[in-house]
Amino acid sequence: MTTAYITHPDCLRHEMGPGHPESPERLTAINEQMRSSGLIDELQCLEAPLASAADLKRVHRPDYVDLIFAHAPEEGYVQLDPDTAMNPYSLDAARRAAGAGVLAIDELLAGRARNAFCAVRPCGHHATPGRSMGFCIFNNVAVATAYALESLNIERVAVIDFDVHHGNGTEEIFSAPQWHKRVLMASFFQHPFYPYSGTDSPAPNMINVPLPAGSGGAAASQAVEREWLPALEEFKPELILISAGFDAHREDLLGGLALVEADYAWMTRELMKLAARHARGRIVSMLEGGYNLSALGRSAVAHVKTLADL
Repeated sequence: MTTAYITHPDCLRHEMGPGHPESPERLTAINEQMRSSGLIDELQCLEAPLASAADLKRVHRPDYVDLIFAHAPEEGYVQLDPDTAMNPYSLDAARRAAGAGVLAIDELLAGRARNAFCAVRPCGHHATPGRSMGFCIFNNVAVATAYALESLNIERVAVIDFDVHHGNGTEEIFSAPQWHKRVLMASFFQHPFYPYSGTDSPAPNMINVPLPAGSGGAAASQAVEREWLPALEEFKPELILISAGFDAHREDLLGGLALVEADYAWMTRELMKLAARHARGRIVSMLEGGYNLSALGRSAVAHVKTLADL
């Protein structure tokens, strides 16, 4: 079985105005690094489908989903929050970004792929049940998690988040009591930093590790080994989903952590070992942040090359 690489041209058409850091060039940088490294030839390339409204409403309030569908602009921009806007192509891009995770889970459970990386945008982990924020419209990793738990024969899902920013939207969604025994979320993130959350665990299924600015690979590995892995071993996930933000890289000036490519590869290997023990190797990774284009492309290659066991 191969690693699936799931993306779609629609994800390149979403943009939020000149100079916005969450730009189509991010995805172009990843795709170019995948090609120039030769890695793309080793992957199973698939196009992301459109997530249905029903897929989105498993984790978002129905009125919020309906509002986004109804207010997608035919021209210009609609501002959703101070950081997040929609252009005429954004709704399809956001639905593709969420749909990629749904397709990835189907591919894994059907045995057509061992694991998957979803190279999609807009990112998702700040989107809460009822609002967009932080460049995010729909919570892609939460949509995929809920799909696996409610539509398929999966009982326990681990959600891992190593973006420089705390995944507050994912946390808010899965802090609801109905998810406590079925979802375990483990993350580290820079603190204090946007969105200024995560220092208190609001539910027993949240493993939050705030890191001070300047923290590098040693602090990240300590968080993984001391905080994440013991809890994940006890939880025994049947599927692992990753919010893969690469903005904790030391070259990314939108954040203040100091990880490098080797740190992302190491974390990926550790999660693969866990997945081999408990989840039949099943991992779905979904792109979140990463704004230095060179560091983003190199880090994504290191992550996917490890997933593909190359």
